[in-house]
Amino acid sequence: MEMPEDDFTDILRKAMIGNALAPQELARRAEASVASLNHFQKGQFDETLARNIATALDLNADAFASIDSYRPKASIPPEIHRLTLPFGRGHVNAWMLEAENQWILFDTGYQAKDLRAELDQRFGRLPDRVFITHAHRDHTGGIRHLLQHGIPIHAQGIRETTAMKPGDSIRTGQITIRACDLAGHAIPALGFHIEGLNAPVMITGDALFAGSIGGCATPEAYRIALKNIRHAFDNSPPDCVILPGHGPATYWGAESNHNPFIA
Repeated sequence: MEMPEDDFTDILRKAMIGNALAPQELARRAEASVASLNHFQKGQFDETLARNIATALDLNADAFASIDSYRPKASIPPEIHRLTLPFGRGHVNAWMLEAENQWILFDTGYQAKDLRAELDQRFGRLPDRVFITHAHRDHTGGIRHLLQHGIPIHAQGIRETTAMKPGDSIRTGQITIRACDLAGHAIPALGFHIEGLNAPVMITGDALFAGSIGGCATPEAYRIALKNIRHAFDNSPPDCVILPGHGPATYWGAESNHNPFIA
């Protein structure tokens, strides 16, 4: 089973930045030595310390203490296909939706050549329409190539694309794609609700991963991110499938119980 994108050290780093806490202050609040915190940061897990750290960082202690065994099992609707594209030493996700007679792509990966090779091999064609979650380079590398082929691209704050903002929606047959605000990790950033499949789906980009969130540059951005995530999933059922920009798919019921930032 696929590992989540972040481990406990990644979550710790993101929460420390989000709370503007230096190691010395975090150690004091967690009633731990700086040395033990340093070992923890370098990958030496300790459950008692994890719970104390979580309390100090306003994370869910049970979720943080068990994060390394967290493996959500999400059932992706058959109309949606995952594209796992190279990015540095890792990968980035793009997602292709088959909506009646249209193929709709969410994000484009880091390099156009990798996207084109994947599209040619698996679908034999370019998409009919594209939606972009945010402007970071690992999600937008194929935009220029797709624009050159006259493919409409919907995004917020990206030149030469069709402007889309939270609350906007587009309908294709029985499928409705509705944008919501997921700014925080990136500003601006959109999530995309997909309605009309056998389960509700949310494309989250880097705002929300299985067991974690996207890193935020400042405490203000961190607070915005958490607020927007919670608002975006207001009234979402537990079986809402979450398709992130990195790592495995998950679902809202799992994240609302096991994601340290959300639970």
